[in-house]
Order: sequence, then structure tokens, then C-alpha cells
Amino acid sequence: MTTEKVVYVVDDDEAIRRFLRGLIPSVGLRVETYATAQEFLDAYQAGSSGCLLLDIRMPHMSGLELQAELKRREIDLPVIILTGHGDVRVAVHAMKAGAVDFIEKPFNNEFLLHGIQKAIADSQRSGVTRVRRQEILQRRDTLTTREREVLGMVIAGETNKGAARHLGISEKTVEIHRAKVMEKMQAKSLADLVRITSVLDSD
Repeated sequence: MTTEKVVYVVDDDEAIRRFLRGLIPSVGLRVETYATAQEFLDAYQAGSSGCLLLDIRMPHMSGLELQAELKRREIDLPVIILTGHGDVRVAVHAMKAGAVDFIEKPFNNEFLLHGIQKAIADSQRSGVTRVRRQEILQRRDTLTTREREVLGMVIAGETNKGAARHLGISEKTVEIHRAKVMEKMQAKSLADLVRITSVLDSD
């Protein structure tokens, strides 16, 4: 699978597709254009990254319907909605369903290119965060029930003595569990442990 970022354009207007095939490569991005949502779905390789420019009103499968299908297939591409005048309400609905932006036709070229680059950059950052969070969840899953209890108290600022009192175990046992927690969570210090577990705050 290539790591190259691709801008996928799905629009039934041939003139728009032809124009964007010329515009988008000017900022060093590869572009693929499709006349229908089904053409895109048939061609898309799972896991490919980039950005999707999606027209709202298309025959057979609309932009909103394609957006729903992407979610069903767990295709995680940032979506920018291309909309004509009078479709703003629909575009807002698309954003509530997960689109990152909408741009009205006729669009400003510079504004569109900036939106594409921002969507790709934001997606890359969130992708790194998701991977990082998954790694930390996997580490936490290796903890025993007691180690999780000790972890919770340690990151809450509880001393070994205080944790021992709360858990009804010896301070020495808390120290042993704490050492195991540090090892399994791959933390070099208490501050490092707090930073690592902060990624799981939304869990």
C-alpha cells in the first residue's frame, strides 16, 4: 500500500473533474477523479490516505449517501463537501455527519487548496493519535486488576503509603505493583506515566 496522499474527487460534472485534475497537482498532491460514488467505491483501496472532495448532488448515490457508506465500511478519509448555491443546509448536515469542511461552487482556488492541505494534515495528526492511543490501551490491558488499581492511585497523586491504606495491602506490595505498572506501561518516570495515561482520559 502506498503512503502517498491522494485527493479523490467525486463529482458528476466533467468540467469540474478536468479542472481539478489540473489544479490539485500544483501543490504536489496526486488526484484521482470519479464521476459517480460507485466508481470511487469500486476503485478505492482500503487504507489509502488522503482527502475526499465530494459533490453533494449526484445521480444514483448522493454525496450524503456516499458519506454514510464510507462510515459503514469504516473508510476514514477526511471529507470536504463541494456544494452549489442553495445547498448550504445540506452541507451543514454533511458536516454534522463528519465532513470536515464545505466549499461553495464556484470556489476560490487558493481557498480550496488550503482546505485540502489542512484536511490532510489534520487527518495525519489524528491518525497518529489514534495509533498512539491504541498502543497505550494494549499496554494497559496487560495490567492485572490490582496493578490497575495502583495505577489509578499513582496518577491521582496518591503516595505508596496512601495507596496501601486504601487497598488494604502493605506499602512494600504497592511498591512492587507500581514497579510492574511502570514496566508494563513503558514509563521512565511518574511524570512520563501521567503523560502516557493522559491519552486515555476519554476512555
